[in-house]
Amino acid sequence: MSAPERIPPGGVSPLALASDEARALLTGGELTVAGRIRGASNAVLFCTVAHAGRTAECVYKPVAGERPLWDFPDGTLAQREAAAYEVSEATGWGLVPPTVLRDGPFGEGMCQLWIPAADERHATDAQDGTGGQDGQGGTAGAAPGGTDLLALVEGDEPGPGWKAVGYAETGEGRPALLVHADDVRLRRLAVLDAVINNGDRKGGHLLPAAGGRLYAIDHGVTFHTDDKLRTLLWGWAGEPLPAEAVAVLHRLAAGLAPEGPLAARLAPLITAAEVAALRARIAALLASGRHPEPSGEWPAIPWPPV
Repeated sequence: MSAPERIPPGGVSPLALASDEARALLTGGELTVAGRIRGASNAVLFCTVAHAGRTAECVYKPVAGERPLWDFPDGTLAQREAAAYEVSEATGWGLVPPTVLRDGPFGEGMCQLWIPAADERHATDAQDGTGGQDGQGGTAGAAPGGTDLLALVEGDEPGPGWKAVGYAETGEGRPALLVHADDVRLRRLAVLDAVINNGDRKGGHLLPAAGGRLYAIDHGVTFHTDDKLRTLLWGWAGEPLPAEAVAVLHRLAAGLAPEGPLAARLAPLITAAEVAALRARIAALLASGRHPEPSGEWPAIPWPPV
């Protein structure tokens, strides 16, 4: 029997919160730190947030706990995480958990709603570093119903319902084919990652949630002006973009016009050059009409891949 979703006393299920309700709770709520999530490369704190009689669980990543990145000299991881959420919301796909930039117990940082994973891992697991949202472990590649989103298979063909990524080496030293599910949720995420120029889409950043929802987390390495796309979701590389994705790209382009609403929301979060590069990537995707392919000038798959 499945364990019930863990909700703090007087709290609400994060999946029941509308986007604007989640923003209000995360932005105006009082943050209380419950523990630190071990295993993450930067400081990640598990918290509760309370506002107007509502309580929820969240992740708080203070800027003060970030490790500097030599190739991302502008802005902060927290700002880019919040920017990725804004773009995700503008697509209408809701792939990134509600995320805001706000002040907290250790200064400004990113605050993101905690999404319980469908495999019954909850906040208490994350405090132990055993998995879950930004726990860098566990079975984040498992989709609802036990269907894997990522797998290693023998042979040279991915099989029905799967898309090939490339070859990898198993723990026994044998080569195997890395594949991901031919899943509309993953395909939408592949488009989002191409738009935001995600340099670190790993399997552990996929968060299947209850009700068949799929969320993606950890978007601090995004929006660079140079091509940095590294992902495990190359299965559609070179294929025509679905009509749905083309419509979303047109909507993003309109929102990023100089006076557009998305451009206004991104202005405090990323640089003008990064916004211009974002517009250019969307224009390039629309001009090609296809999913991007690896450039060959940059490692195509992040390491480690999970």
